Amino acid sequence: MVSKIQISKEKIAQSIGALWKSFTDKQYQVLLKNLSVHQFKKSEIIYKDFESPIYTMCLIQGKVKIFKGGTSGRNQIVRVIKPIEFFSYRAYFAHEDYKTSAMSFENCTVAFFPIQILKEFMSEDFEICRYFIQRLARELGIADDRTVNLTQKHIRGRLAEALLFLKESYGIEEDGSTLSIYLSREDLANLSNMTTSNAIRTLSAFANEKIIAIDGRKIKIIKEKLLRKISRTE
Repeated sequence: MVSKIQISKEKIAQSIGALWKSFTDKQYQVLLKNLSVHQFKKSEIIYKDFESPIYTMCLIQGKVKIFKGGTSGRNQIVRVIKPIEFFSYRAYFAHEDYKTSAMSFENCTVAFFPIQILKEFMSEDFEICRYFIQRLARELGIADDRTVNLTQKHIRGRLAEALLFLKESYGIEEDGSTLSIYLSREDLANLSNMTTSNAIRTLSAFANEKIIAIDGRKIKIIKEKLLRKISRTE
């Protein structure tokens, strides 16, 4: 279950409004009035496929995966969300129920406000419309690239692409090489469109070749240029 927590809604509303250059004080007050903040524990469902979209969601802290169930019972991670990013709104504007589910990778904080409020903001302000059009366009481009990568590349290329995708999405830690997200082998497999056993074997092969170093769920990229070459050519 989702539980409300006490957090500075004013600060969150300001962070969201800062994404929209022309955000007015009136809009800020409307957002603040309709904003709710919720905390999710690790591996907790945020929304499920086939539910009807009601809220616009913005990740404030933590990491979230968007995934789709497959016919074989294995989930496919189609997108990852980082702070401060919106999610859950596409289905509403497509007049659809959710086609995916969202789950927290780790404990996270998510801001909710009714999609109807976002719709009103967009009708009032073209800059807010532009923001979401650009976001959807970028996400479509990334989805197109990942579709090709996950269907045409071999296992090594898919895993290399997934590791680089995580680096670009979440960055690296202060040591300059460790990914700032600690995925289970199953999640890494679901991101790479392969079985967990194949992900484990390929990850071990990369470690043996000194391309990466593994410490539990921590993955350190040692030879990024070689990883990129594998991603492009294998």
